[in-house]
Amino acid sequence: MKPVRLLVISTLLYGCSENVEPAKNPYAFRVPENFPAPVYTFENNPVTKEGAELGQMLFYDPVLSLDSSIACANCHQQAVAFSDPVHRFSRGVNDAAGFRNAPAIQNMAFQKNFFWDGGVKHLDFVPINAVTSKIEMAETLDQVVQKLKRSKFYPEKFKDAFHEDEITSQQMLYALSQFMNLMVSANSKYDQYVRDEADLTTEEAEGLGIFEVHCRTCHATDLFTDDSFRNNGLDASFEKDAGRERITEFSGDRGKFKVPSLRNVDLTSPYMHDGRFNTLQQVLDHYSNTVKDSETLDPLLKQGESLGIVLSAEEKVKLIAFLKTLSDETFTHDKLFANPFIK
Repeated sequence: MKPVRLLVISTLLYGCSENVEPAKNPYAFRVPENFPAPVYTFENNPVTKEGAELGQMLFYDPVLSLDSSIACANCHQQAVAFSDPVHRFSRGVNDAAGFRNAPAIQNMAFQKNFFWDGGVKHLDFVPINAVTSKIEMAETLDQVVQKLKRSKFYPEKFKDAFHEDEITSQQMLYALSQFMNLMVSANSKYDQYVRDEADLTTEEAEGLGIFEVHCRTCHATDLFTDDSFRNNGLDASFEKDAGRERITEFSGDRGKFKVPSLRNVDLTSPYMHDGRFNTLQQVLDHYSNTVKDSETLDPLLKQGESLGIVLSAEEKVKLIAFLKTLSDETFTHDKLFANPFIK
């Protein structure tokens, strides 16, 4: 039996280059039928070919950083769903180390909250944090704009995209959003199964059943996240990183972090906000064996006197088999998202 879809909507277009049939236009934003509606404000910034291509260049260009050594793509690599497979903590200018793992970039148009603590509520503002952070790009928006103005090719690219003579930081942010909004991952084996284009193996199907019972509440819809913030029992105290409380200043949010999407999860190791786990097996072992109690522990992980989720070794094997069906090779190999400076 196919899983119940919470919302099914027809394909929609949010931006389209002129004189190109929408069905043949790779720059037309489409909503997969098994996805909920997007929340991004496309009315303010529709996707265009020129804007998305500009955003693609900016994403891969280290000019956004203070010493032109760090690009967005350094911490968000396409082959692993735009996550960082190398570093547990993000690395920035002068090899400065952050304190959280870089999350994957995928299906951004459908998200209401960004970063592990939800410190940003709109995609357009996400790059500001990276550009201006002292432990990431360590630059200012004004300085980035000045560098772009001095470029031999960016002034023309910006004019083609926004039809204005002057480059602004808003245009830069809009271009990056257009590119990231196109990063829709929706062609995994699971998606093909939902569309009746493929079958799951017996092991994968049984893993899906286990997932529906134990995981679906938090990893909801076919985005595989409910976009909420939860304490999943990694620690009993949170002096090093208070999570969502850093933003809300509410003690009830201490130790809570954003529920990540499980799409492409087999590719996006290391796991958790601090990258402490390297394998899916370690993640499942945590939920069944090492959940720690605290005042804000998610109630789903505390049933009476017991903590965590009861999973047998066989159930873990099946669950991992299902999670691997969420990998989307179309997404991780799509030239639309590749480095435009490499021919």
